[in-house]
Amino acid sequence: MLDRYDLALLRELQADARLSNAELATRIGLSPALTWRRVRRLETQGYITGYRAEIDRRKVGLGVLAFVRVDAERNNAVATQELEDRIRSLPEVVACHYISGAGTFELHVLATDLDAYSRWAMETLFKLPNVKDMHTSFSLGEVKAGGVLPLHHLEPPPRRR
Repeated sequence: MLDRYDLALLRELQADARLSNAELATRIGLSPALTWRRVRRLETQGYITGYRAEIDRRKVGLGVLAFVRVDAERNNAVATQELEDRIRSLPEVVACHYISGAGTFELHVLATDLDAYSRWAMETLFKLPNVKDMHTSFSLGEVKAGGVLPLHHLEPPPRRR
């Protein structure tokens, strides 16, 4: 069970994972030693799965973000698992979700431009095992990105007086 200090740690680290342990301790109101132990426990228990820099995709030449719905043959579990494994290995795919409704997977794909995306789709995606069809939508602009998780549902309800 997460307590208020754990939640505070998770919020602070999501906002800035480069905080020193001393600054983190000051912000949440615990000693540096106790803060360090709590962070290590959150890592060990899998609440914190890693640390990484957020990079502006456009600054590194990845101007196209495509949302690709892939329809796969669902009647073969082994082939679907092989397709999942292959999708995981594609660096252009930055996220993939198994979805309900129309389609089997929703992929978030980055490419330098539309021509590069088109080549990648034809030379890579369509050649994957078990791909029946695909439908692509392109991002016209990001409204919100960053992946900070809302944690308010983990807080205890306010006490009634």
